[in-house]
Amino acid sequence: MSEILKRLSEQGVSIWLDDISRERLRTGNLESLIREKSVVGVTSNPTIFASALSKGDAYDTQLHDLKVRGVDLEEAVRAITTYDIRWAADVLKPVYDATRGVDGRVSIEVDPRLARDTDKTVAEARALWWMVDRPNLFIKIPATVEGLPAIAQAISEGISVNVTLIFSLERYRAVMEAWLTGLERAKANGLDLSGIESVASFFVSRVDGEIDKRLDKIGTPEALQLRGKAAVANARLAFAAFEDVTNSPRWQALAAAGARPQRPLWASTGTKNPEYPDTLYVDDLVTAGTVNTMPEKTLNAVADHSKITGDTVRPFYEQAWNTMAALKEVGIDYDDVVRFLEEDGVAKFEASWTELLSTVATELKKA
Repeated sequence: MSEILKRLSEQGVSIWLDDISRERLRTGNLESLIREKSVVGVTSNPTIFASALSKGDAYDTQLHDLKVRGVDLEEAVRAITTYDIRWAADVLKPVYDATRGVDGRVSIEVDPRLARDTDKTVAEARALWWMVDRPNLFIKIPATVEGLPAIAQAISEGISVNVTLIFSLERYRAVMEAWLTGLERAKANGLDLSGIESVASFFVSRVDGEIDKRLDKIGTPEALQLRGKAAVANARLAFAAFEDVTNSPRWQALAAAGARPQRPLWASTGTKNPEYPDTLYVDDLVTAGTVNTMPEKTLNAVADHSKITGDTVRPFYEQAWNTMAALKEVGIDYDDVVRFLEEDGVAKFEASWTELLSTVATELKKA
């Protein structure tokens, strides 16, 4: 087992892999990562599935059967993706059992083209929950304005939710409000709150990517000194907001009824800028009660040379506020940044879904 990843896990950070493929499942690679690299969860997205489908022969039999049956394209996509998610959930079930349902989780997202439609998002969340039919599933719902009531509704029905595409502190607070509302409704409906899990995926590296471009354009020494600092500061303040909520009487009442915290999940933690350490968004976001979902390249980098020195979030709230204040002072419009990132994120999710549809269509023709 990697000693560094073991130390990270012992700090209270759940290590999830941001990747899934049938090849990884059928070769036992996922079991190896659980055993050797402290992986306790998996996230997926359409781009990951499209990449997996275009490599090797792992999907050939199912693609042939879908073609013979005349299944339409979108149903074929759901049949393929839910098969892998169900398999991964079964592989991770021992982790789920050992952690009493906290980890051992696998995420699948609703069609991102529905991100601005509350009712259709809820309907698809229900359908995916039924299709996969595993207790350790997370349904990924984007944190758009329209997604917020869908999040509350899904949770109220006992569907565990991974809220994705969060960039701003204001939207994150709204996500936590939706989560609390959903739990309160679930309690009123007589559901067992201890069986409803949720994580809130706060995106990290994309924040630096956008703000760094704006800092470069401003070009002053004061601006350039702030490159690579916004994303970590933003995430640290998100955790401070999480602590505010979990210290509230409203949450305490739900916790007393068996509810579990909606853990912050650090997403987009692969470093995009080669000038920055490749473990930056792991090393600087270590604190108990969080999840870090990493692409395999980042996971391997952390295992090789990460420096895990203790909590790197809670002691740095003041520094984070100072960073955000300095960004504003040099001319960074935070509200405009996060608004752009959400719109861009939804567009990228839609594009990756279209890519997945195209890939499946191509593979069906060849089957």
